[in-house]
Amino acid sequence: MRVVIAEDSVLLREGLARLLADGGVEVVAQVGDGPGLVAAVDAYRPDLAVVDVRMPPSHTDEGLRAALEVRERSPGTAILVLSQYVEERYATDLLAGGAQGVGYLLKDRVADVGEFLAAVHRVGDGGAAIDPEVVAQLLGRRRRADPLATLSPRELDVLSLMAEGRSNAAIADRLVVTEGAVEKHISSIFTKLGLPAAPSDHRRVLAVLTYLRA
Repeated sequence: MRVVIAEDSVLLREGLARLLADGGVEVVAQVGDGPGLVAAVDAYRPDLAVVDVRMPPSHTDEGLRAALEVRERSPGTAILVLSQYVEERYATDLLAGGAQGVGYLLKDRVADVGEFLAAVHRVGDGGAAIDPEVVAQLLGRRRRADPLATLSPRELDVLSLMAEGRSNAAIADRLVVTEGAVEKHISSIFTKLGLPAAPSDHRRVLAVLTYLRA
C-alpha cells in the first residue's frame, strides 16, 4: 500500500511515517498543507491519503477541503482523516459521498498502533474506519435534528391519526383508549414539539405540519 501523509506538525508527521513504515506501508510523500496534499496525490497516485483536518494557513478546515478535492480529482484514493476533536460538520462532509475508502479517527487512536494500522489497511482496501465517538456524535445530532425523536410510540400513533384528520373521539376509538388519554397525549405532543398555546396559532395544525415535514 502506498500512502501520502498530510500533517503540519513535523513531529507527528514523522511519527506517522515511522509507524506506517514499520507496519509494512510505503510512505511515498509527506506534506504540511492542503495544496501540498493535492499536488502529492496528483504526482504519486497513492492508495491512501492520511490527512489532518486543520492545517495552515488558518488551521480550520484546510485539510478536509483538500481531502474532498482529492476525492473529486482521484476517486480511487482512499482518505483517512485524523482530527484532535470530533468535528461533526467535517465528518458529515467527508461521508456525504459514501463511506467506501473513508476513515475519520481521533488522533488519540494513533496511540494504539495495532488499531491504527488496521484502520489504515481497512480504509486503503476500500472499507471504512469511523471512530466510535464520531459515530455517537453524528447519531446524536441526527436525533436532535429530528423533531419527532422525543415522541413516544403511542404519541406518534396519535399524531399520525391527527394527520389523517381524525377527531379525538375517532383517535380514541381507533387506539381503544379514552378521549381523556388522547387529550393527554396531544398535550404532551404539543409540549415536546415546542408548540405553546397562542391565540394566533392552531397547535393541532402546526403539529400535523411538523409530522408531515419530518
